[in-house]
Amino acid sequence: MTELQKPLAPKNAFSANRLIGVDDLSDAEIYYLLDLAEYYAGFVDRSEPAPQILTGKTQINLFFEDSTRTNLSFELAGKKLGTDVINVPVAASSLHKGESLVDTARTLAAMGADVMVVRAKEEGLHEQLSKILDCAIVNGGAGALEHPTQALLDAATITMEVGPLKDKTIAICGDVKHSRVASSDAQLFTRLGATVRFVGPAALMPSSNEFPDVERFKSLATGLDNADIAMGLRMQFERMADTDKIREAAKDYFNEFGLTHETMKHAKSGAKVMHPGPMNRGVEICGNLADDRSVSLIEKQVFYGVAIRMAVLDALSAKE
Repeated sequence: MTELQKPLAPKNAFSANRLIGVDDLSDAEIYYLLDLAEYYAGFVDRSEPAPQILTGKTQINLFFEDSTRTNLSFELAGKKLGTDVINVPVAASSLHKGESLVDTARTLAAMGADVMVVRAKEEGLHEQLSKILDCAIVNGGAGALEHPTQALLDAATITMEVGPLKDKTIAICGDVKHSRVASSDAQLFTRLGATVRFVGPAALMPSSNEFPDVERFKSLATGLDNADIAMGLRMQFERMADTDKIREAAKDYFNEFGLTHETMKHAKSGAKVMHPGPMNRGVEICGNLADDRSVSLIEKQVFYGVAIRMAVLDALSAKE
């Protein structure tokens, strides 16, 4: 059996000891993480134990928002590398006694955390924690602003299943305005040489001063024209101010913007579909399309989610 070769980290990489946003990463660090994810994906794919490089380390997952994929994949990633993983039961924590988010994080860090993965509605919390805590801080999702490990896993999925992002056209379709995935993906994909498009109704588009270089399309047909990838996004009602009005508009959304086998015909021949989850079948994507492995990369995104988070934990935590 061929021995897997671990890539070498670039010189002076990850000196910041944090991953809060895509901009925290240099180009060299991004490509290293993608290569490292491919390395770890080999172990996962072959059901082989990965090197236990984080034995003796402690990883704390502190999720102030609900999560399935991100939380569990970080837990699995840490365990595969040998770290002790603690998932904080926020619902039963001292937050309900009036303790602040920062004080909760301080307390947990004092227990000996080497890395803390934090998910929160507050968009400045991670930055604040990185300045006061000694452990590595990883952003597991922040409001509608950043979700860097999702962007990295999406980039890894495209790179390993389709090819390098350079010169690819990626249509991000749906509730772009409230999506931290769309924000981080657009930042990362464009840095890697892809053309990104936002596709959806005007009410779900970000303001004109955000991502001014990303073209917006109000028609699914024109937005998907010659695209290599179509990525569906769910409507994030929990982040919307006027939810009643948006929910009413959502009733007709599928007819205009739903991703189906038929609408994917507007994209390039052989184009793939992605979705960060959770999916609303019959709203932004047809279930038959999502489950069609000849077109859909959605399960691959979950697979590479574990591998990229192993790479991130390795890069930030495996230091002497």
